[in-house]
Amino acid sequence: MNLEQKVVEWRHHIHQHPELSTKEFETAEFVANKLEEFGLEVHRNIGGTGVVGILKNGTSARSMGLRADMDALHIHEQNTFNHTSKNDGVMHACGHDGHTAMLLGAAHVLANNKRFDGTVHFIFQPDEERATGAKAMIADGLFTRWKMDAIYGMHNIPGVPAGQFITRPNSLMASESSFKIVINATGGHAALPHMGTDPIVVGAQVVTALQTIVSRNLSAIDETAIISVTNFETNGTVNVIPSQVTITGDTRSFTDSALGKIEKAIERVVEGQCISAGVDYEYHFNSTCLSTVNASVETIYAVTAAKKVVGADNVNGNCERYTISEDFSFMLREIDGCYILIGNGEGECGGTALHNPFYDFNDDILSIGMDYWVTLVEQQLNQ
Repeated sequence: MNLEQKVVEWRHHIHQHPELSTKEFETAEFVANKLEEFGLEVHRNIGGTGVVGILKNGTSARSMGLRADMDALHIHEQNTFNHTSKNDGVMHACGHDGHTAMLLGAAHVLANNKRFDGTVHFIFQPDEERATGAKAMIADGLFTRWKMDAIYGMHNIPGVPAGQFITRPNSLMASESSFKIVINATGGHAALPHMGTDPIVVGAQVVTALQTIVSRNLSAIDETAIISVTNFETNGTVNVIPSQVTITGDTRSFTDSALGKIEKAIERVVEGQCISAGVDYEYHFNSTCLSTVNASVETIYAVTAAKKVVGADNVNGNCERYTISEDFSFMLREIDGCYILIGNGEGECGGTALHNPFYDFNDDILSIGMDYWVTLVEQQLNQ
C-alpha cells in the first residue's frame, strides 16, 4: 500500500469514528500514535485534546506551524458508503477528517525526505466547531512553549473545482459574534395595554432600528458587515401582553474596527428605544470568532506553493471574501500566517455543502493538500 492509499485509509478511519468538540480522545490518540510512528516528538493534551508534533532538521532556527482541526458535528449521517459514521448522531460533515489525514500525510513525507532546514510544528486542534479550541491551545502555551515564525491553516470548500486553491491577503473570512437583548417591561392584560408597558412594541422598534447600523454607521467601502436578528421570543400568550422579550442574533464583519462599532451601536439602539418607552434592558455581546486576517508575506508563500502543486491557473490568490468564520483567526492574531481554501469539488463529486448529512470529503484532493503542505515547508524553510 502506497502513502496515498494509506492517507485515504486514515481519512476513512477518522470519518467512521467522529468525535464531538472537546471529546476527540480517540482521534487525538490516533494522530499522536501516527506521529510517533513517523519519528516526531509528540505532545498530547494541549488545550484539552490537542496534539502537537515537532519535526526538526538541519541547523536553522527558523520554524513554522501547520494546523488541522479534528472535531466532528452533531449530525446524523445519511450517506450509505462503506466508511459512514459508526457513532450515531455524530458525523464529520465539515471535512476535518480530511484535514487531519492530509496533515498526517505531510508529516510522513517530511519525516522521511527531510528536504528542509528548520522546525515544523504539526498542530492538530480540537474544538473548532465551537470556536474555542484555538484559544484553548493558545492559552496552554502553543506559541510560548514553541517558537513559530509563521502559522498556516487549510480548509476544504465545496462548490470550488477539486484541488483548486483560493485565498487572499488581509481579511479572508468574517468575524462571528452573537448578541442577546432582553427587554423587561410590566406587561399586562391584552385588553388594557395602557395599564402597563409593552416590550413587544419596543422589541419591534429595536429590530427595525438595528437594520440602520450597517447602512448608516459603517462605511460601505471598507466596513462591510451583516447584522441578522435570528430569534424573537416573549413570555406572553394570546391575551396577555408579555413582561419580557428576548431578541438574539448574529453579526459578521471583516475588521476589528467594524466589530467594535457594531457592538457599541447595538447597545446604543437598544438603550435609546428602551429609555423612550420607559422599560429596562439587558445586553450581552459575544465574539465567537475574529475575522481571519492573512499576512501579506505569508499569503505570497502560500500562493507560490499552491501554484507549484496545481499550476497558476488553478490558484486564485485574490479571491472574494467569505462571510463564514473560523477560529484559526485567533492564531493569526498571535503570529503572522495564511489560511487557504482547497476546492472539494462541484456537483455530486464534492459539491455537497458543509454541515450537510450527505457531505463527504473528496478523497481525490487528499494528495493535493498533502503536496501543498510539503511544498510550503520545503519552500519556506529552504530560503
